[in-house]
Amino acid sequence: MTLAELAVTIAVLGVLGLAASRFGLSAIPAYLFAGILLGPNEPTLISLVQPTEVTAFVAEIGLIFLLFFLGLEFSVERLVRSGRHVGLGGAADVAINAGLGLLVGLAAFGPSFAALVVAACVYVSSSAIAVKALIDFRRLADDETDLVLAILLFEDIAIAAVLGFVATGGGTVGTTSWVATKALLFVAASLAASRWLGGPIGRLLGRLELEFFLLAVFGFVIGMSAIAKELEMSEAVGALMAGVILSDSGVRSEIEQRFFSVRDVFAALFFFTFALTIDLGRIPDVGWIVLLALVATVVGKVGVGVIAGRLGGFTARQGINAGAALVAHGEFTIILAQLAAGNAALSLAQRDEIVAFAGIYVLASATIGLLVMKESKRLGRILRPASVLE
Repeated sequence: MTLAELAVTIAVLGVLGLAASRFGLSAIPAYLFAGILLGPNEPTLISLVQPTEVTAFVAEIGLIFLLFFLGLEFSVERLVRSGRHVGLGGAADVAINAGLGLLVGLAAFGPSFAALVVAACVYVSSSAIAVKALIDFRRLADDETDLVLAILLFEDIAIAAVLGFVATGGGTVGTTSWVATKALLFVAASLAASRWLGGPIGRLLGRLELEFFLLAVFGFVIGMSAIAKELEMSEAVGALMAGVILSDSGVRSEIEQRFFSVRDVFAALFFFTFALTIDLGRIPDVGWIVLLALVATVVGKVGVGVIAGRLGGFTARQGINAGAALVAHGEFTIILAQLAAGNAALSLAQRDEIVAFAGIYVLASATIGLLVMKESKRLGRILRPASVLE
């Protein structure tokens, strides 16, 4: 990406994002549309930007800061409180949504490894889109956001094993268990660091001049993400835990004030880069699979929110709000498809269809998911009126 291309990209993102805000919508669909408009795939009216290592790196930074800011909103006490939802919510999510995803995969590819890949694509929600939507719709402080965080955290840990499985064409029980164990140990160590080291870290940061304060925070976030990646987890888990550690440091408000603009700029570029892989020209080939997956996703995710919410002590309306936040799929679905594209266990035709399916499915689920989330409270009042609640 050249400087001229970057300038055009920023301009298009600004115009489309502003238009979306005028209609009271999240800017995410606008950023995705910008990627489709300027990207190399259909429609090819303006093929200006090609996916490169530079765009991939920018997208990675965007994902890291989105999850870092989510972590800043959750103290250890709130995470511990949401921890009781991890088992129930995570187990229900796997059973229902991976199961529905497998049915979609079997309908598309029959009994095969490709069906398992589709099941994984349908199962895992987008942490980045969910977090950005929670911010845009001002729902980070809602009680049911604890349930959303718990399920996303469970998925982020589970996806570490799933990514290895898809990349290799399968994996032993021992390998999968070891990856999951490392993820759990990393999260536990991070929570312990937040409890015992958050204060000292905050006092140390508070004594630094602004320039070195910014460098120290930036380096800490990137370092935690790098450690997570070295442990074969998503960098999103590391960024989330970095935020949790600094949430009780006493300098959270200053961190948020100094890094808000960094988060928003890189988040916009993340969703733009994300959309460069979407090819609308493949709708005639995989449209029916996408439609089937969308129905399964909306029913499955909202259903999980209601079921896990009721088991965790939330109302049905709160469960609907939580489930709606999980409908959008994104970065992990694309990563799974990219890994599958290089897997010799799949035929060339299967690889091609999975990549095409993933791109269009992400665009559709992100758009529908944001609309469902925006209207989830109204939907809850319709499905669960006051007379029923009484």
